[in-house]
Amino acid sequence: MTDPAAPHAFPWPVVLFDLDGTLVDSASDIAAAVNRLLAELGHEQVDEATVRSWIGDGARQLITQALRHAGDLQDVDAVMPRFMRHYADCLLLDPRLYPGVEATLSALRANGVRMAVCTNKPAQFVPPLLEALGIAKYFDAVLGAGDLPERKPHPLPLLHLAEGFGVDIGQCLMVGDSGADAGAANAAGAPLVLVGYGYRREFDLHGCGALAVIDRFDQLLELR
Repeated sequence: MTDPAAPHAFPWPVVLFDLDGTLVDSASDIAAAVNRLLAELGHEQVDEATVRSWIGDGARQLITQALRHAGDLQDVDAVMPRFMRHYADCLLLDPRLYPGVEATLSALRANGVRMAVCTNKPAQFVPPLLEALGIAKYFDAVLGAGDLPERKPHPLPLLHLAEGFGVDIGQCLMVGDSGADAGAANAAGAPLVLVGYGYRREFDLHGCGALAVIDRFDQLLELR
């Protein structure tokens, strides 16, 4: 196993990280928020595994799938304000960093790598979550859903961050767990690494152009 504290030369000067399913396991909190909404609407609860399969494409798509699963045909936009209140209330119930995340971020920062969060999580919830987990200090930029007109898998968030760092997109490694991450990286022309432990959905981790699929977060430090 790589020693996260060991100095090394990292191939990319900038790393862009997805949040949920990559840095943080927040699925139980998101599931709690979804189930509070479903209960409020008079629907049956769903298990966490089902909610995990819906995470990654943004809150609106999450609730679209939850309503569809419940057979509820009402307008998604009509219930989104209610869901966002539940989302805020459940944000910090039990979020957890994946093993090795903080040590690896620290090692990257010590080696001069600049880092950003690029997530489809609603932007207002990202800084409080990073602060609560003690990792906000590692990121030079944070970009969430609503900060730009487009979100992943559109390339705009990645291109916007690269421009802000003053580097070519090819110098920005995208690290994520979903098809949205892969789609954004491929569309932007960014190198891509996927984690194998994230919120698995029906897409081929090994067939979407990733340089590597890693099973532990600290394996990032082994990339050359």
